[in-house]
Amino acid sequence: MAADRSLARHVDLMSLQLFVSVCELGSIGRAAEREFIAASAVSKRMSDLEAVFQTPLLERHARGVTLTAAGESLLHHARTIIYGLDKMQAELGEYAKGVRGHVRVHASISAIVQFLPEDLGSFAQAHEHIKIDLEEHLSSEVVRAVQEGAADLGICYLALEQQGLQTRAYRQDQLVLITPRRHPLAGRRAIDFADSLAYDQVGLHSNSSINRLMRQAALRAGQSIRLRIRVTGLDAMCRMIDNGLGVGVMPRRAFEWLHGAGTLACIPLQDDWATRQLQLVARDFSTLPQPARLLVDHLTAGPSRAAAA
Repeated sequence: MAADRSLARHVDLMSLQLFVSVCELGSIGRAAEREFIAASAVSKRMSDLEAVFQTPLLERHARGVTLTAAGESLLHHARTIIYGLDKMQAELGEYAKGVRGHVRVHASISAIVQFLPEDLGSFAQAHEHIKIDLEEHLSSEVVRAVQEGAADLGICYLALEQQGLQTRAYRQDQLVLITPRRHPLAGRRAIDFADSLAYDQVGLHSNSSINRLMRQAALRAGQSIRLRIRVTGLDAMCRMIDNGLGVGVMPRRAFEWLHGAGTLACIPLQDDWATRQLQLVARDFSTLPQPARLLVDHLTAGPSRAAAA
């Protein structure tokens, strides 16, 4: 414990900021120019850091500096500390402007299109002084953002048991096959995804959760996906399908919101994987700030509110 207190006394934020600058620029001289400080002063602070940690952090050579293994580790921690301070400053600034809470949410496009507008809208009405920053990302990127602390809360479909994160059930959705009205499959009441593989497909991003499920299903069927075009949004998928470029898979609720863009048919998929559980994701729900916990409580109560309605 005494060693921890000693470290806190001897490592100051300015030295960490200078260390990050030296690492990013690969030169003590260039870091000194960027930070408006004498190169000798920067060099002294780097030497002081190495003395505190009792290990070399930088390898100095004629062209600049490179990191040692210990330096790489310190760079990671220094960036985390500086990011945390920037976050603290931003959030406290929100309090000064009258906002009494701030929650950063990263979510998949399916969650944003299907459920979050209503759920976040009702939350905002009940908690008008809590600000929510919402960003759309692929499910894998949502997981990474939560792991790295860039998001307080994630909403996605991935199975996360091995990710070191906690999850809570949010909503379920049902995937459907979308076709033009005059397509040979349009009259089906329900369909196996394998039956659509004989036709051109309009797909989403290669790393999207839907695309991964489709690839796995095609592999099990011993077939390949005839991908005609890849799009980044569900509205673009509807337009492409409506103009005869293929068939596509999307959540039913998203289609119900978007299908007005054209004359399309919606066929439920019979595959087990077509019913998906949308999860709330956090590093530790019990340690979330109070505004984030309020949002989690609101979102997990959403399905019961919807059923009552």
